[in-house]
Amino acid sequence: MGVFVFLPLVLPLSAWPVARLAEQHLHPRTATRLLGVVAVVLALCSTLCLGLLVVVGTAQLPGNPLPDGWSDPEVRAAVPYDEVAGPAAIPALLAVVAVAVRTGWRHHRVRRRAGRALGALRPSSVAVLPDPVPYAYALPGGVRGAGGRVVVSTGMLAGLTAAERRALFAHERAHLAGAHHRYLLAVRLAADANPFLRPLGTAVAYTAERWADEEAALAVGSRRTVARAIGKAALVSRGAPVPTLAGLAAAGPVPRRVAALLRPAPAGYRWPPLRTTAGLAAWGATAGVAASAWSSANSAVTLFFVLRAATPL
Repeated sequence: MGVFVFLPLVLPLSAWPVARLAEQHLHPRTATRLLGVVAVVLALCSTLCLGLLVVVGTAQLPGNPLPDGWSDPEVRAAVPYDEVAGPAAIPALLAVVAVAVRTGWRHHRVRRRAGRALGALRPSSVAVLPDPVPYAYALPGGVRGAGGRVVVSTGMLAGLTAAERRALFAHERAHLAGAHHRYLLAVRLAADANPFLRPLGTAVAYTAERWADEEAALAVGSRRTVARAIGKAALVSRGAPVPTLAGLAAAGPVPRRVAALLRPAPAGYRWPPLRTTAGLAAWGATAGVAASAWSSANSAVTLFFVLRAATPL
C-alpha cells in the first residue's frame, strides 16, 4: 500500500491547471461534463483512501471493535505511516460526511421551498412573478429538467427587449435541458470531500453558464442578442437577491461570457487531439483521474489482503 494511499488525497491539485485549460479551450458542453466527471471520481477516490486510513487508525484505538489481528505489529509494519495518518483520518472522514450531508440538506430544503412558493401557480414551463426585483433562474424538476420551470420576475422582463427576452428564456431552458444543476451540485459535494477540488467548482459554474449561452445563441440565431441579454440582465439584477440553491447555475463572470459570445462559436468536437491545448487539458484530466483511481484500487486491494491475512478464520 505504502505512499500510494496518499496520492488520491493530493492528486486533485493537478486538476487546477486542467480546469483553467478546459474552460478556455474546450467546448463548454465538453468542459462541463469532463470537469464534472473528474471532480466526482477524484472525490470518490479521496474519500475511499480516507476510509482505508480510518480502518488502519481504528485498529490502533484502545478497545477497537476490529479483530485483534488487525492491530498486530506485523500488520502495522505492512501499512506505513499508519501511526499518524490513521488516527488523523478518523475526524477528517467524519468532517467530510458532515459537510456533505449539510450541503445536500441545504440544497434539498431550498429547492423544496422554491417549489412550494410556486405551487399556487398554474402548472406551466414558465412562471412570471409580479415582482419589481429583477431575477431569473431555472428551477429543476424531474429527470433532465422534465417538469422544471423557468422563473422570472416582471422586473427582469421590463428591462429587456422582446428578442432579449427570448434569449433569456432560451438560456434558462438550456440549464434545465442539460441538467446543469446536477453538475453544479456534484462538484460542490466533491469540494466538500476534498477542498483541493474547489477550483473545479468555480470552473464548472462558468462552463455551465457558457453551455447555456451557446444553446441560447443557437435557439435565437444571434450571438449578439444573447450577449446583450446577458449584459442587461446582469446590470438590472446587480444587488438583487439570488436563489441559494446549490443546483442552480450562478451568474458567472459576465464580461468573459459576453466576450466569448462576440467571438465565433467554439468548435463542437467531442474529444480534441492531444497536440492541441484543448487536447492537453482533456488528456491531462484523464491521466489524473486514472492515476487517482489506480492508486485507490492498489491501496484498497493491498489493505484487503493484509487485513485478511491477519484475521483468523
